[in-house]
Amino acid sequence: MAENKELSRGKQLREALQYKRKNGYDCLREGDLDKMEAYCEGYKKYLDAGKTERECVDYTVAMAEAAGFRAYERGMALKPGDKVYRINRGKAIMLAVMGRKGLEHGVNIAAAHIDSPRLDLKQNPLYEAEELAFFKTHYYGGIRKYQWMTIPLELHGVVVLKDGTSLNVSVGSEAGDPLFTITDLLPHLGASQAGKKLNEAFPAENLNILVGSRPLADDEDSDRVKIAVLDLLNRKYGMVEEDFISAELAAVPAYKACDIGFDRSLIGAYGHDDRVCAYASLAALLELDVPERTAVCMLADKEEIGSEGVSGMQSSAFDTFVGDLCESQQVRLDVCFERSFCLSADVTAAYDPDYAEVYEKRNSALVNYGMGLCKYTGARGKSGASDASAEVVGYVRRVLDKAGVVWQMAELGKVDAGGGGTVACYMANRNIDTIDAGVPVLSMHAPFETVGKLDCYMTYRGMKVIFEEE
Repeated sequence: MAENKELSRGKQLREALQYKRKNGYDCLREGDLDKMEAYCEGYKKYLDAGKTERECVDYTVAMAEAAGFRAYERGMALKPGDKVYRINRGKAIMLAVMGRKGLEHGVNIAAAHIDSPRLDLKQNPLYEAEELAFFKTHYYGGIRKYQWMTIPLELHGVVVLKDGTSLNVSVGSEAGDPLFTITDLLPHLGASQAGKKLNEAFPAENLNILVGSRPLADDEDSDRVKIAVLDLLNRKYGMVEEDFISAELAAVPAYKACDIGFDRSLIGAYGHDDRVCAYASLAALLELDVPERTAVCMLADKEEIGSEGVSGMQSSAFDTFVGDLCESQQVRLDVCFERSFCLSADVTAAYDPDYAEVYEKRNSALVNYGMGLCKYTGARGKSGASDASAEVVGYVRRVLDKAGVVWQMAELGKVDAGGGGTVACYMANRNIDTIDAGVPVLSMHAPFETVGKLDCYMTYRGMKVIFEEE
């Protein structure tokens, strides 16, 4: 009897004291599954419509205006409940729902990014070799180059002609469009390649996109295939070869977002990093009525290359937008920022049992365990990280638990296995309390990434309750 009593006491202590993570499907409430599926269908449409940051901005504007948002003009009078947005150079967008409290009480922010790793065309990309036409590329963001070989590719972007005319280019996304690809060596002749390190076996200068092979008829000069390709581009877009110089064209995977698994519990797509968190932030903001504190959604560009440039998070564009809102209420921007809170809405690495050696399982995010909170990112000794304080982590725990949001703490991987950054440090540099929060991703930065639907839905719910906080 004494032994059983001791075991019973031990069980009680375990229940009371131990931290136990639960699979999110064991925590769902009635109706959550249907809501989750509906949310994820909307997300898949967002992914298919936004293969580049420019396309994401366009689709975001359409969603926002349908929800009652209007373009913000400096000096515009605003009242609680007003919904406004500002586009930054077509590549980033900021949206706000004005709250009941003045901006001296701060704002609640979700900051995500809408750029993803891809292959950018060089400024002089088109060439012919042995009667095949190719585009030269320069990869954007952190990629594993071999993953981009032999997959179907689409071409998206903008060309600015010599006269200043701007043309949108999208080839491959519509039914009947041609696609493109990068060739690779056949295994029969690949013995030497197979013996090299990955970064040596697939050099960046070999990421050349095959774009044509039919020579121009009735022509005996060289580069007949190249000229034939230029002729097609000229007839469709009115461009000449020199116009590539003032173009932003990117090759992206020709994959539609789709359900993964017999149970359809996962979503496979290009661009989960970080459009999965961008959509969660946007969808949550669009559903707000009149929040207590003003809610701001920042969808930035250039995170994958350090958040640099005029459309990145290090740009003062965000300060200018919030500063204009503050000026309308005669509030100092620094006063607003010091009382604000930000979720740096970015993905984290999902634990992959096939590559367990690079993860520390106790502190890794698991698929279907909810929104992943990261106290810090960075590399090795937290280099480049925004290390959220205990008070900030405690605040987010309380808010999410109160709302029944399924969440988990996460790190990217083992301490010395690598590392990565987010926009968190740039928000923290503005004197804004910040913590990273987002969806765990399998195969991050690959042309085809995978996420759990439950984690997507819980991240959206987490963003919404933060927006609604007083």
